[in-house]
Amino acid sequence: MSVPRITTEDGIIGPVDASQVPRWVGEATFARLPRIGDVGRADVAILGVPFDTGVSYRPGARFGPGHIRESSRLLRPYNPDAGVEPFGAQQVVDAGDVAVNPFSIDQAISTIETAARSLLSPADGGIGALLTLGGDHTIALPLLRAVHAVQGPVAVVHFDAHLDTWDTYFGAAYTHGTPFRRASEEGILDQTGCVHVGIRGPLYSADDLRDDKSLGFQVLPASDMEHLGTPGMIEAIAQRVGDRPVYVSVDIDVLDPAFAPGTGTPEAGGLTSRELLAILRSLAHLNLVGADIVEVAPAYDHAQVTGIAAAHVGYELLSALALGKSQRK
Repeated sequence: MSVPRITTEDGIIGPVDASQVPRWVGEATFARLPRIGDVGRADVAILGVPFDTGVSYRPGARFGPGHIRESSRLLRPYNPDAGVEPFGAQQVVDAGDVAVNPFSIDQAISTIETAARSLLSPADGGIGALLTLGGDHTIALPLLRAVHAVQGPVAVVHFDAHLDTWDTYFGAAYTHGTPFRRASEEGILDQTGCVHVGIRGPLYSADDLRDDKSLGFQVLPASDMEHLGTPGMIEAIAQRVGDRPVYVSVDIDVLDPAFAPGTGTPEAGGLTSRELLAILRSLAHLNLVGADIVEVAPAYDHAQVTGIAAAHVGYELLSALALGKSQRK
């Protein structure tokens, strides 16, 4: 059965019209956007990766994509803070979920990379950018491999409580704590432009920071918010990244547990949701080529607090992509 959707004069098909269909009715695509098969072309695709076999503490992020989509039903077409209609300035679609093997990390990584490459492939009339909903942070590695195949080396702006540049856990090289070490080792990253934002909490030793620096990352810890404030953090990110192609990876635990309790490895002293959204909004001035939102674990969430935060993170990233597209015309 067809449903009434908001459609622009240019033929861009947007969300279900909430003035005609109640928000709680119908399938929960992200922001009630059309499925990829319902449109002829797409600029941006939302891709779910329900995988959490790489976690080292609390599991449950495999249910993150569905939770974020359910929590996105209230998103509206116009973003007043950014001054853009993220679903009207570009064709955004929901590409569904990647069916990954929950028993083999290696096989799952291969499947995720193949799925992302197929969506981004220029030879197949590829989509301009992916916004991926995880899933644990292991998925960032295959996603970066797919982006690298199109863009070459990219700068990474990584929002997280943790570095995720450790070497191994229990001898395993591919986990949610190792994706950016592997990506750096594989030459995927532009090591002159990568930055972590929101890092905090105990480390194993000072070597963690030394190793991280050698892999090409600058660290803007959560404590920098106290003296830099949001404008200072925005400026520091912009100076580090410059005009390089940039991939943004948002672990929801960059937020303080007060704002995102539904995650697997929470750390006290994080960013507020308002601070994070403001920083993400500024990324419209960068050459944003893709993004992910990971580590949402709904079993530990309350009243969709974490899911709503993650949905708004996605909304601001889509807004930044829309503004960036208009600025580059």
